Amino acid sequence: MSQTLAPRRIPAWVPIRYTTFTLALLGTGLFFAAARLWGGGWWWVGYAICLALSVLGVWDMLQTRHAILRNYPIIGHFRFMLEYIRPEIRQYFIESDQEALPFSRAQRSLVYQRAKGESDSRPLGTLLNVAAQGYEWVNHSMQPTKLTSHDFRIWIGGTPDKPAEGTSPCTQPYHASIFNISAMSFGALSGNAILALNKGAKTGGFAHDTGEGSISKYHREHGGDLIWEVASGYFGCRNDDGTFNEAKYAANATDPQVKMIELKLSQGAKPGHGGMLLGPKVTPEIAAARGVPVGVDCISPPTHSAFKTPVEMMHFIARLREKSGGKPTGFKFCVGHPWEWFAIVKAMIETDITPDFIVVDGAEGGTGAAPVEFVDHVGVPLQEGLLLVHNTLIGAGLRHRVKIGAAGKVITAFDIARMMALGADWCNAGRGFMMALGCIQAQSCHTGHCPTGVATQDPGRQKALVVPDKATRVANFHKSTLHALQELVQAAGLEHPCDITAHHIVRRISDTEVRQLSNLVMRVEPGALLGDLDKQHNVFKQYWPNASAHTFQFSPPPLAPSAEKKQELAVPA
Repeated sequence: MSQTLAPRRIPAWVPIRYTTFTLALLGTGLFFAAARLWGGGWWWVGYAICLALSVLGVWDMLQTRHAILRNYPIIGHFRFMLEYIRPEIRQYFIESDQEALPFSRAQRSLVYQRAKGESDSRPLGTLLNVAAQGYEWVNHSMQPTKLTSHDFRIWIGGTPDKPAEGTSPCTQPYHASIFNISAMSFGALSGNAILALNKGAKTGGFAHDTGEGSISKYHREHGGDLIWEVASGYFGCRNDDGTFNEAKYAANATDPQVKMIELKLSQGAKPGHGGMLLGPKVTPEIAAARGVPVGVDCISPPTHSAFKTPVEMMHFIARLREKSGGKPTGFKFCVGHPWEWFAIVKAMIETDITPDFIVVDGAEGGTGAAPVEFVDHVGVPLQEGLLLVHNTLIGAGLRHRVKIGAAGKVITAFDIARMMALGADWCNAGRGFMMALGCIQAQSCHTGHCPTGVATQDPGRQKALVVPDKATRVANFHKSTLHALQELVQAAGLEHPCDITAHHIVRRISDTEVRQLSNLVMRVEPGALLGDLDKQHNVFKQYWPNASAHTFQFSPPPLAPSAEKKQELAVPA
């Protein structure tokens, strides 16, 4: 079979890919000759430029790492340069206002406006497609309410009038804002970023989660309320071998600035993964905060060494609460295997020890860098995780004893309202407050080259972040978001965001059909898991009976043998 080849417009012997390199060589010779014949500084400048390009071209052709540069000397570097600035080109010139990668321009602009104290009103109607599947809204009331304040708060760990229930209960309940700063460690964020976040929290009267990197001097300087996160590395409360040190824990936990203790089981960005801060990045300041040696790899194991079973975990929580002086103590996790979560709840029932709060971290959340497979495909998203935790506690008769926080792409007042409708008592935000600090979503957090000084330890880069100005923006973002939430609550005819239920949120599911979330999401009756499971969701029927308070492992019941297998096993008469 003959094959017709496309006609060549240029002869095959013309080395098009070497054109730039060839011109550089010719320019070197011509500029050198001109400089010798006629003199003058500009000829020598041209000669120097062409000579440098020629040397670069020779180097490109001799190196063995990049095939593109070997085939396209000099000009191949433009490909890498364009690739390097591609995210910025896309963000500023190509991306539409509603494209979310991971946050849309509209979302980021809203945070910037609120952080700067600018108007966030929009003329000429919504930019969203209200006919699109998945569009959601809050139904309003014919009789809106009028609230006196946007400073919405909840009690965690009981109330001053009604102490917490159970064994070893909380004795120092915390009156928390319903919108707080999510866990972000010093080390992941710069010292100036931590200073600005904590000063903003102090100004606005809300809480600042330390992240697993423990309490640094930057957390302490302005005295804002802290939620101390105790993770598997036990930073700030560890022995030299990485195990838990009770005396060091008590010294930090009893500090009046620490309002709550959060035991971290996993995080949305990389649940079940663990992590390591390489030795060269462990500076004296980071080492002092975490209680580790300077310059030595700082390891966060994927599991805790202080407990191995759900019952042991409950006793450890009680121990943490006792040694803190009775402060609210709970845990944070990204939901994974449902039987592990059910085992924890069964341990609560068996020991009569309950955490004062649980923070559900959605798999779509996370400020930390992680392997792409974990970012994209590991962990339960916030909606499903929150619904499972909320309904399990209701079904076990424990929901009134445990407050639930939610974290995962919470930016707007509607995001908070929606999480409340699904069962949350409060919300945390990480990336939202990073944007309030000036983060432009450059996605270079893990490189140390953050352009705004938020996520870097480079002293020169973090100087760009001016603490007094950014602290004001952090407080403004919190205040403006809760003011917008106040207006939503009033429009719905309610008194507090906690009054929002799944009956108040409506979702479009097709071109011609909409439904209330209450008709779309899982619902469990109080105490239902303590009785007959026949009418419950399949996840409860399948995994609740075989979850054990004494192991995180799942032991499914033995399968009934088939008729053929029974015949094989039958003993002859």
